[in-house]
Amino acid sequence: MNRPDSVYDARNRWRSSHRARAITIRITATSLLVCLVLLGAIRASAQAPDTVFLEDLTSTEVRDLVRAGTTTMIVPVGGTEQNGPHMALGKHNARVRILSERIARGVGQALVAPVVVYVPEGRIDPPSGHMRFAGTISVPDDVFQRVLESAARSVVAHGVRDVVFLGDHGSTQAGQRAVAVRLNREWKGAPARAHAIDAYYRASDVELKEVLVARGFRRDEVGTHAGLADTALMLAVDPRLVRVDRLRPGRGSDRDGVAGDPSRATAEIGRLGADLIVARTVDAIRKAIASR
Repeated sequence: MNRPDSVYDARNRWRSSHRARAITIRITATSLLVCLVLLGAIRASAQAPDTVFLEDLTSTEVRDLVRAGTTTMIVPVGGTEQNGPHMALGKHNARVRILSERIARGVGQALVAPVVVYVPEGRIDPPSGHMRFAGTISVPDDVFQRVLESAARSVVAHGVRDVVFLGDHGSTQAGQRAVAVRLNREWKGAPARAHAIDAYYRASDVELKEVLVARGFRRDEVGTHAGLADTALMLAVDPRLVRVDRLRPGRGSDRDGVAGDPSRATAEIGRLGADLIVARTVDAIRKAIASR
């Protein structure tokens, strides 16, 4: 017996309506999921990137980090000087920047300011020290110290409490200490402090050399400038800056600018020094901040 057409029509209308509702629900759910994914992406993009370098952050990111407790600023000090025929002029700048990143992460809640690349390197006219070699850039010590002071005052004005000077260059150590003393005298009773951390340079200039001598390398080979120790550190940190085909015994600071023999320098040796510098410096900074 055939059913009335109205029954079929009603059933078909119900089925069509049900399918439409199901499709609508699926579209709504999909749209909600897309919105949630987009919202998560927006929030993720709004977060500060995983970097400790001040120059990689926006002003508002720095502000928020300082408010959240990131109140230590490392001011790395490099230098633009000759390093013999086998190592680039930016040795100090590259090395202190890369090691400062490791140090900042080790200390925690710390940022790294742009590297100070212009430091005292000798008299300009008549030239003395490293200024006798092409490419070296020098500034008077009082100019250098004023740069450090201004950098420290700038970051403190924005909420930083501990300013840490790390110098990869021997000629800057006294100036860093002098600036820290003056600022701390001025900031007496204030929450800010300046720290000239000698442990960084001592680890590379004294401790690493003793480690290498204990391992059988000659002191004259380890050297004092662009020799084995200096070159090995660079090979470990940024080998692009070393011309390995030019590694040969130096003829002296007055002749080719090399005091030592980099011939046997390797990245493996350099990693010993890099790890030593980072460990000693992280420990020294923590102690300095704790005793402020």
